[in-house]
Amino acid sequence: MTDKLVYDRAELMADHPYAKPHEEVGYRLHGGFLETGEYTSPRTLVRWPAVRAWSAALEARGWPLIDADTDLLELPNYPTIAQEKVLLSAGLGQGFWNSLTVTGIIEARGGMLCQFPEFDIQRAIVDDITETATGHLNKGLLYAHGADEGGDPAIPGVGAHDAMWFAARDLAFGKDAYPPVDPPANISRPAEDRELPQLSEGIERLVTLLMNVLMIEVRAESFFAFCVAVFRDPANFTDRREGAELAAVMVERIRKDEAIHVAYLRTVISEMRSFTFRTVDGGTIKGDALLDPLWAQMVEWHGRLERELSRQRSREEIEKQAVEKLGEARARELLARFDAVEGLVAA
Repeated sequence: MTDKLVYDRAELMADHPYAKPHEEVGYRLHGGFLETGEYTSPRTLVRWPAVRAWSAALEARGWPLIDADTDLLELPNYPTIAQEKVLLSAGLGQGFWNSLTVTGIIEARGGMLCQFPEFDIQRAIVDDITETATGHLNKGLLYAHGADEGGDPAIPGVGAHDAMWFAARDLAFGKDAYPPVDPPANISRPAEDRELPQLSEGIERLVTLLMNVLMIEVRAESFFAFCVAVFRDPANFTDRREGAELAAVMVERIRKDEAIHVAYLRTVISEMRSFTFRTVDGGTIKGDALLDPLWAQMVEWHGRLERELSRQRSREEIEKQAVEKLGEARARELLARFDAVEGLVAA
């Protein structure tokens, strides 16, 4: 553990000394392999020690880190692992294919963090944030996150999570196994009105963005576990077992990359709870009093409401695909088996 709390952009963007580049199935990808053969995430040589140092400093000041794991999700992934096995055994893989495709497209959108406009958050906070993760958002943390998701604009031709998801999909299913699919316009919690009117609109947008992205990362962890289990089940993808096994490896590499995102976002939001904010009317307000109600709403929407909506959409699409492929009678039989295994662990 380092005691250092102030870093420059070059440090936060530094890579490990890779012995071998990361290349799979024709894709040139970010990250690389150490001499030991271990896959190591991009831009984490200093970023990981920095985040751990900021987290430790916050806890030393008496402020705990907020919870940010899959325990916040009230509902499991739908379909479940066991249900996906039923679908794949019947040749109904399009739903899973679509999920992998949409995930890759959404990851590409995450590259917008590289272009996120700079902001003077210190003006909105009474406390000195020089030695905090919050104070380093403009110094590489947001840019590194965006580069991890959609690729570093400064290094063209190197794929990031978007390409890694497409590679995993193609490994398991084969290229162009199903038609393209349109992704949802937005996967963040919708907000019609100002939610933090005590702050400027710019700072409010930043705070709500960070909270939404953190909960999206929590949801992603649930999907990682689902994908790895489905890919690794020897009863699935029986004609492409080698590809499916490598697809699971690809997802595990993405999962490793994403851990730093959860860690720094969790630290930033926890730090913000500890700060005193300046309000637009010239007063001040404690961060926990300001942010805790909004965080609770974020958890509720991403952890329950969004998953209920997603379940409904997925169910409708599964029924449609089953009827189109199997006909009405066989589709009813399949859906009965599909429903019967919900809640079971796939063998």
